[in-house]
This record gives sequence, C-alpha cells and structure tokens, in this order.
Amino acid sequence: MSNMFAVMEQRLKAIYPSIVFPEGNDPRIIDAALRLAEEKILKPLLIGDQAFIRTTLEQKGLDLDLVDILSPADYEGFDEMVDLFVNRRKGKVNEAESREILQDVNYFGTMLVYMDKASGLVSGAAHSTANTVRPALQIIKTKEGIKRTSGAFLMVKEDERYIFADCAINIEPSATDLAEIAATSAETARVFGINPRVAMLSFSTKGSAKSAETQKVIDAVTLLNEVGTDFPIDGELQFDAAFVPEVAAKKAPDSPLEGRANVFVFPGLEAGNIGYKMVQRLGGFEAIGPVLQGLNKPVNDLSRGCNSEDVYKLSLITAMQALQG
Repeated sequence: MSNMFAVMEQRLKAIYPSIVFPEGNDPRIIDAALRLAEEKILKPLLIGDQAFIRTTLEQKGLDLDLVDILSPADYEGFDEMVDLFVNRRKGKVNEAESREILQDVNYFGTMLVYMDKASGLVSGAAHSTANTVRPALQIIKTKEGIKRTSGAFLMVKEDERYIFADCAINIEPSATDLAEIAATSAETARVFGINPRVAMLSFSTKGSAKSAETQKVIDAVTLLNEVGTDFPIDGELQFDAAFVPEVAAKKAPDSPLEGRANVFVFPGLEAGNIGYKMVQRLGGFEAIGPVLQGLNKPVNDLSRGCNSEDVYKLSLITAMQALQG
C-alpha cells in the first residue's frame, strides 16, 4: 500500500493541485495539511479562524506561502460566489439567503471547488456525512448520465486491493442505481491502479435462488451489458463464486470473472456496510474511504474518528480523482 501512495505523491507533485479543507481549525486537518504542504504534494486551502491557523502553522515552522487560509467573512470573491450560487440553485434561494448559507464552511468550500479555485474538497472530521454531501449534490452535482452519488471503500491488506461499493450512501439501490454504482466503481478502481473486474453480489449465483432481490442484480448486469463496458462484469454472484476460482468453476463456469473479481458491488447499503466492516475487523484490511463517486468534481467525506494519516490519504485520493477528470 505504501508503494501505491508513493506513486500518487509523485504524480501529484508534478501537477501540484489544490484541495480545500473546510475544517481548517481541526488539529488533524492542520497536521495533514502541514505534511502535504511541506512535501509540496498539493496546496492546501484551509477554511477557518485565520489568525489561529496562521499562528499554529508558523509555530510548526511552515512557510505560509505553501497554504491559503480563507474565511467566508473576508473572502474577496464572496459577491461573485453569491451570484454563482443563486444561479446554480436556479432560484431556490435569493441573494440574502445565499449570503447566509455560504457562511457555512462546507458550502463555502464546495463553491471554491465549483469556481475552480480548488481541485477537490475533503471534509467530515467534525461534520456529518450529510453536511459534507448535501452541498456537493446541490452545487457540484453528478456527472451527466449519473443520477446518484455512491460511496466506495478501498480495502487494502499488504499487496491486496479491492473496491467495495456502495457502503455509504444508497440504502436500497434500484437496478439502474446498481448499474451506475458498478460503472463508477470501475472508474474508482483505476484511480488506485486496479484493473477492474466487477462482481455484482447477491445471495444467489446464476439462478440458484429466485426473488425480487436477485432479479434486481440480474437486471443491473443486463443494463450494463446493453450499453457495453470496457471491463469484465458478471452477476448475480455469491461472494465465493466471485472471488474463489475453484468455486467459480463449479458455480459459474461461464463467468468472465473466473473467480478473480476485485470490485464488489453490494445489492444494498445494509450488506455493503456490514461487509466492509467485517473484512476490516476480521480480515485485517484497512478501509480507506468512503470515496464519493459520480460527482463532477471530487468531494470526499472523512470519518469523525479519523486521524491525521486518514486525512492525508484521503487528500491524495481526492487529488487523484481530480486528475482522472
């Protein structure tokens, strides 16, 4: 895993993108931003109490030219931001309401991304997922053809890397939702140097059980096959048939995955959330994420229990997503 992040660091140094951190007062954010700035991997934009952040970074010996410290109260482009926000919300808010909303650091930070003042945003150390995701959905919005964002985890143990999705956002995805999640998860896999082989998981393998739940997964695969993909995909599959070649040879002998899937799409949030936590706790994997998928520009959510290393890694991932476009 260290090699993967080392490759990311080198790629980002050559581009030197900027990432906005709405929770700039948080010590974990400050420590991660200090490391990113000192190593000149990317330029942190820290939102918060400017005097406090500046003093803290100076005490740590950082050249302040390597960071930007911002606040809604004295941002020079705030009037322009308000106008853009009113237009983006298409009359749902007026100017006065917009000025109030944009005092919220997550809305302010997301607008900086929308205005191309930053390549992406990392938040959530002190805010709920909803507080991070809502501004992104209202301002950044999903890519053309994508109706919903979703949350993927990179599961890492030594040289093993897998993508699990959706483990964070959509409670009961439809067949169309699952198809979108599969396609965006394949894109996420490529960010991490994984050549995607996508399994659509179920409690059934190739008709071993029949229900509305299994049919939903089958329909999702059908939708993807109709439009075509540039990665192998199959379902419905039980996990062992997706992951163990010997089991796949018996249960799904015609599967293009051949029991070697590395991207796993769960049929619902309940299964996905339970699944990634079991692999994390029982299997000893590190779970990195959730990485939000399907947005026009990258916005990612930290756990409120995160440490500075988590912030650092998710910042690299966010910047890499920006490079992928």
